[in-house]
Amino acid sequence: MNIAPPTFSIDALRSAYTNGEETPLSIVEEHRSRVADAPEEIWISRVDADQLRTRARFLESEVENGIDWERYPLYGIPFAVKDNIDHAGTPTTAGCPSYEYVPDEHATVITNLLDAGAIFVGKTNLDQFATGLVGTRSPYGECPNAILPEYISGGSSSGSGVAVALGHVAFALGTDTAGSGRVPAAMNGIVGLKPSRGILSNTGVVPACKSLDCVAIFASTCQDALAVERVAAMFDPVDEYSRTQADTITLSETELTDDIVVGFPPAEQLEFFGDDAAAACFETTIEYFDDLVTTTPIDIEPFIDAGRLLYQGPWVAERLAAIQKLVTEHPDALLPVTRNIITRGRDFDATDAYNAEYKLRRIARDANAQLTQVDAILTPTTGTTYTRTDIDDQPVELNSNLGYYTNFMNLLDLSAIALPGGRRPNGMPFGVTLFADTFEEAFLATLADKYCLERGVSIGASGTEYGTIGKSNTTTHSS
Repeated sequence: MNIAPPTFSIDALRSAYTNGEETPLSIVEEHRSRVADAPEEIWISRVDADQLRTRARFLESEVENGIDWERYPLYGIPFAVKDNIDHAGTPTTAGCPSYEYVPDEHATVITNLLDAGAIFVGKTNLDQFATGLVGTRSPYGECPNAILPEYISGGSSSGSGVAVALGHVAFALGTDTAGSGRVPAAMNGIVGLKPSRGILSNTGVVPACKSLDCVAIFASTCQDALAVERVAAMFDPVDEYSRTQADTITLSETELTDDIVVGFPPAEQLEFFGDDAAAACFETTIEYFDDLVTTTPIDIEPFIDAGRLLYQGPWVAERLAAIQKLVTEHPDALLPVTRNIITRGRDFDATDAYNAEYKLRRIARDANAQLTQVDAILTPTTGTTYTRTDIDDQPVELNSNLGYYTNFMNLLDLSAIALPGGRRPNGMPFGVTLFADTFEEAFLATLADKYCLERGVSIGASGTEYGTIGKSNTTTHSS
């Protein structure tokens, strides 16, 4: 008997397993049927059917032998991984065929997820070397949007976002340096959790900007995203940027008090790049938050100033450092747009790096002063979206527009969650982001979950109402 809803849910699958209504093998077959006719640009590599069935049968044998359900919090949950994260025996390309290698070991986060009982199903497409927010910069093809294929999917974690939005998997891993774990969530109507830096290990992750990179989580619900982070979080002494707080941080739903204050940008600081429908969606979202918490205008200019440093400053040199040998010896291996961005790192020297760091510290002081006035800040995730044709015509400028509200997060060491903020008249999702200080993921996810339930936001390509995910096969198309 198959009861799998159009949008997979960790809680629903776990309940179905414990009640004997589903088995890992039935969900593996359901996954395979869902990807059979899917756009091939979503995936770079997929686990073959026999391997998936072997994994499923192993998990089923654990039940037969008297399973300890606490040991397997992600038992039988299918997940995908952005193809800049290592899975042993599966090629890692980072979106560049010439860079391909086959790792002998899993990335630390993958090991943790597999140990928790999850089922790895394949590697997803991305903007090459995680350089882009559009989802079109890949030699493996442009990943189409899950709702309106003529639109961009968002990047760089394009395939991961689309795989969740189409119901191929319950969750997917991406990476987030400048917004790559939030922009695809906004474009495809799902949840994107960007943990605090250093909470999820980057061992086994191809670096973009190593000092800023975060492994990010795409899911259909805020609780699912937080559950994945709870399993994956771990202090990793092999990762120079791993934090000891990874072993102590609270990653379960928190109690929301009556005095929560959420800031939002005043009208003069909002930028929608001419997208009136997006502006209307954001205004409506603020109205929903007005009913949930106290809201107040907050100055976001320091955050925007910090974001400008990411690509206009020397941090682009860190992208060059990550793949310098390839760029030097085989420059034609990179797409022209990727190569042009990364090689700009040669324009900066150590003096530039120190001066930019000093400037960032000054800006951070101003940004922190704003954060201390509120519990969280609400912004659009992106001010607008674009068709794939739009991006073909202006690949750099329009990509930069998409980072207006995202580029500053990791520079300022913040935690964030992206969530649906309604849909435009043509059905294209609009997304918003809640962000707060470091280590506030649990609070953000809990508040975001309350908003999503109150509003009944539509999730992914199915349009399933948030509060009904995993409860039935009925789909609705609300705000």
